[in-house]
Amino acid sequence: MSKKRVLILCTGNSCRSQMAEGLINHFLGDKWEAYSAGTHPSRLNPYAIRAMNDIGIDISNQQSEGVEKYLHQPLDLVITVCSDADQNCPVFPGNVARTHIGFDDPANVVGTDAEIMREFHRVRDEIQDRLLGYLEK
Repeated sequence: MSKKRVLILCTGNSCRSQMAEGLINHFLGDKWEAYSAGTHPSRLNPYAIRAMNDIGIDISNQQSEGVEKYLHQPLDLVITVCSDADQNCPVFPGNVARTHIGFDDPANVVGTDAEIMREFHRVRDEIQDRLLGYLEK
């Protein structure tokens, strides 16, 4: 049985989609091959790297990429994780399913290092629970 391919789409492809990619490939890598992209890619957020390292998943080599890279690649599913990406998601050719599972943007939190990390951990755990739960169905 071949793996299904999922693209996690966000605006900046800096934290939520990057963490989701790492979580899916780590925990569901026998069934899913995950990629992430942004409608307006920026850079990998260092807090996302730290939050994932805290649970033993290294995403430091992942790149922030534009959605255009995946428009003509074979995909089974596109999941948008922010409302902006949901509204600006391009149409993918072929029979590609699409769903939206939104999460708060931890990059918007202002505070101490500990407060910011707490938010990244919360969102990471929510992504793990909700998104992986969805893919396991």
